[in-house]
Amino acid sequence: MIATRRPLAPRRADADADFGQTLYSAEECGELPGPAVLASLGCGNPTAVAELREGETVLDLGSGGGIDVILSARRVGTTGQAYGLDMTDEMLELARKNASDAGVTNVTFLKGLIEQVPLPDASVDVVISNCVINLSTEKSKVLAEIARVLKPSGRVGVSDVVAENQLSSAQRAERGSYVGCIAGALSKREYEVGLTDAGLVDVSVTYTDEVADGMHSAIIKATKRA
Repeated sequence: MIATRRPLAPRRADADADFGQTLYSAEECGELPGPAVLASLGCGNPTAVAELREGETVLDLGSGGGIDVILSARRVGTTGQAYGLDMTDEMLELARKNASDAGVTNVTFLKGLIEQVPLPDASVDVVISNCVINLSTEKSKVLAEIARVLKPSGRVGVSDVVAENQLSSAQRAERGSYVGCIAGALSKREYEVGLTDAGLVDVSVTYTDEVADGMHSAIIKATKRA
């Protein structure tokens, strides 16, 4: 069970723009301490698609160096709260330092697994994640945990690597030599079915950039029933 970002495997030169700090605007990077930007290994910018609102509570699964938590904390304001969840002491220490250096106080970093989120039922408005869910070996548990912690009408705004439906698990693993976060990726259909089975509605999986043959960075959205 993996709940944090791991170092990316060697990848195609033309895939570099699909991962890490290049996915954040200059304005967003300007809001962040340098180490937080450098620690970003994600495949998207979930804070740009989650439509965060003042006063909301946000949870980032696999928060790493804290870049998305810090940006979320700024979006929801002082009346809101941003949680980051990671399994490693090293990343939690880095994230807390980055948040302190950024001057944000409405953040809490938790140690734990994304398959066992240490938060109560119906406690967050939005769940985000950046290229982490594909690393879990128990993705159905992750999706069930997302549904559990969301409040009624809560939202999912996740960036992840997603496979085209025709690719087998073996074919996805073959493409792992090109870019990290691929071998364990769900297909578009598997993501849609998994979120629906977890009890979420209005599920959508939208490809953004192709990172290997038949493999894409994608935006995943869903909603919990009111």
